[in-house]
Amino acid sequence: MEREISALYEPKRNNEIRIFESSDEMSTDLAEYISQVSEISVKERGYFAIALSGGPLVRFLRKLCEAPYNKTLDWSKWYIFWSDERAVAKNHAESNYKLTKEGFLSKVPILNGHVYSINDNATVEDAATEYEFVIRQLVKVRTIGVSESNDCPKFDLILLGMGSDGHVASLFPNHPALELKDDWVTYITDSPQPPPERITFTLPVINSASNIVIVATGDDKAEAVHLAISDNADGPDTPSLLPARMVQPTDGKLVWFLDKSAASSLETENDDAFEQHHEY
Repeated sequence: MEREISALYEPKRNNEIRIFESSDEMSTDLAEYISQVSEISVKERGYFAIALSGGPLVRFLRKLCEAPYNKTLDWSKWYIFWSDERAVAKNHAESNYKLTKEGFLSKVPILNGHVYSINDNATVEDAATEYEFVIRQLVKVRTIGVSESNDCPKFDLILLGMGSDGHVASLFPNHPALELKDDWVTYITDSPQPPPERITFTLPVINSASNIVIVATGDDKAEAVHLAISDNADGPDTPSLLPARMVQPTDGKLVWFLDKSAASSLETENDDAFEQHHEY
């Protein structure tokens, strides 16, 4: 059962909030959502450019590896990128590439030449510069679209997780990287969570996507979800630079996929703001 949120937490323009009873229901709905976005993108552009994150997010892609999607999606048109990566070897346990490869890419027929991983043999600074260069070349030939508003790449879908501190990709609260305007890809050497060196998309790139999904699950995410979504969260104790709250699509759409635990602070404050419905 999916729950739609309204009233006190009426989503901002082009924002939607979906709340699920179980991880299985979330995975099912997310697979259908990604399937629809990919089909529209392929029909309109001839390509589907998707940027992924690592961590627990990958497990929610498992339904795409099953029927009907493994047979019906036009996998030959998929192009895979990462919104962030840890500066570790590709076979390292904390590599987003490794997690995605094992949990998703190895189970679907995406062409190897369409998988754009971040160079793990370069310094973190050089890896960020190189990844931005690759993306710029693909924008030139429109494998990745371009935003009419700011000339940033316009990914068809950027799929993000969110940390309990409200970070998305490798953009952390109150970090100077949040203020970058011209860079598409940047690097940090002082991540508050290990490993310290990371490569990440900047906010202008994330916000230029046609579609953005933020997935959050668990009680430890409830406060960050509240701070990121609620209009009532503005106040002296609200972090001024909470990355998840700064995800505001320029011309696209943002959809939150939450389980009941992550949405618990929203429900507690306004139980009457919900009405139950079946998506399909």
